[in-house]
Amino acid sequence: MKKRNIAGVIITLILMSILLTSAGGREGRGSRGTGSTQGAGGTIRFGISTEPATLDPLSPSNTADGRSILFNVYEGLVKPDTDGSLKPAVAESYTIEQNGLLYVFRLRKGIKFHNGADMKPEDVAFTLNSAVKAGFTGFTQVSNVEIRPDGSIAISLKAPENDFLPYLTLGIVPADNPDREKNPIGTGPFAIESYAVQRSLTLVKNPNYRQPGLPHLDRVTYVFTADSDALLLALQAGSVDAANITGSLVQQLDPARFDIVSSPSNAVQLMALNNEVKPLDNLKVRLAINYVIDIPEIIDAAFYGRGEPSGSPIIPALSRYYEAGLVNPYPVDTEKARTLLAEAGYAGGFPLEIIVPSNYIMHVDTAQVIVNQLRKIGISANIKLVDWATWLSDVYRGRKYEATIISLDASNISPRTFLSRYRSNGGSNFLNFKNEEFDRVYDEIVAEPDDDKRIVLYKRAQRIISDNAAAVYIQDIYNFSAFTKGRYGGIVNYPLYVFDFAPVYRIQ
Repeated sequence: MKKRNIAGVIITLILMSILLTSAGGREGRGSRGTGSTQGAGGTIRFGISTEPATLDPLSPSNTADGRSILFNVYEGLVKPDTDGSLKPAVAESYTIEQNGLLYVFRLRKGIKFHNGADMKPEDVAFTLNSAVKAGFTGFTQVSNVEIRPDGSIAISLKAPENDFLPYLTLGIVPADNPDREKNPIGTGPFAIESYAVQRSLTLVKNPNYRQPGLPHLDRVTYVFTADSDALLLALQAGSVDAANITGSLVQQLDPARFDIVSSPSNAVQLMALNNEVKPLDNLKVRLAINYVIDIPEIIDAAFYGRGEPSGSPIIPALSRYYEAGLVNPYPVDTEKARTLLAEAGYAGGFPLEIIVPSNYIMHVDTAQVIVNQLRKIGISANIKLVDWATWLSDVYRGRKYEATIISLDASNISPRTFLSRYRSNGGSNFLNFKNEEFDRVYDEIVAEPDDDKRIVLYKRAQRIISDNAAAVYIQDIYNFSAFTKGRYGGIVNYPLYVFDFAPVYRIQ
């Protein structure tokens, strides 16, 4: 397999915001290695099932696993904290002025890129303007980016926006780097050392990182193993130190040899329905599908009972904005589902194709359970397995599908990132959901300066999506990871789909 310094292959919309515990053989939600000695240096080989489609933070094709890797490579003006708040990163401080029309950032002194060059205000302005030109979510409302005489960055908006800050986690890139794909350069705790396509990607410690003492590890190697059985064998043979695994693999690991860790993935698993294709363009058909699908049964059968149902397009971790009343909006009612289908003119059911990316066993398992459930109301569903590149091309970008099983994450901790894909003219609205009331409420969210009022609007927006059965919302999948017993500590969790290797340390 040909090696190169950076290329892109595949990227996922699911899994990898995990916690590690360094002690004991039981499952846990993570710790910092209690009772053990923290050591600087060392390496970790981390097995995952997918590769990034791009290593350019300014590429529109970037999604979950790619962003998780790049979280360690790039930093924005601000950065998420573990409690969901935002803290200054390459910015030293900021102010929000003119009732949300102006954001001003004072940059830290001495920030260096991985190539040793100083980060300049021009690099920040270039990054922000590139996001504006690409039409990134949140950046379409930017009217001007100005470098002030004192070197601070002033971002003017077209309308007041008090929820703009989460978008500024976007990684800052050098303005003079002509090929970010093959030569990624950031300011984060790790730099990309090498990338062997379909094999591995290696991060190396950034000695000039802005936070003294971080990162602890010298090197992080992502080992790409698309086959889950091969990943299990790699763990058992010791060729990887840790791995992202599915619930079915958990049962096959010896707790005396591995620390098994579970945590929410901070991504919404759903059966997405193409709202523009027949018969799914009929609300009664979509409602019937929701009433016949038994989500607890899916969790029991495909996830070994580990998980909590959630009927919302927003993850429960965003607790201030999450509509808790949508935990079970469509209790199983087979008779009601049959009646709705008959009223829609499909009393005898209809055929349905469910496209599933083959590299995600948890989605394949989910689809198999759903096929059996749909059969109860005459819907004869068949599963079409495709590779990830085909899924991205045909389903996500081409919208050439009827139904699909996938998990959707958000690029930042704003609930708007989850909801923006449902706006009628949204570029990522691959469900083809169109609803005037939702569009109106979404626009009110953007314009509302009061956070308490925005919370009410966010919950109303979730209700509209649910009431119109845009999809079948299943759960925030519980992510499982296995680590060689007692070897690593210091891993923290975020209400975001990322994995931060900076605080991770090798236990001595």
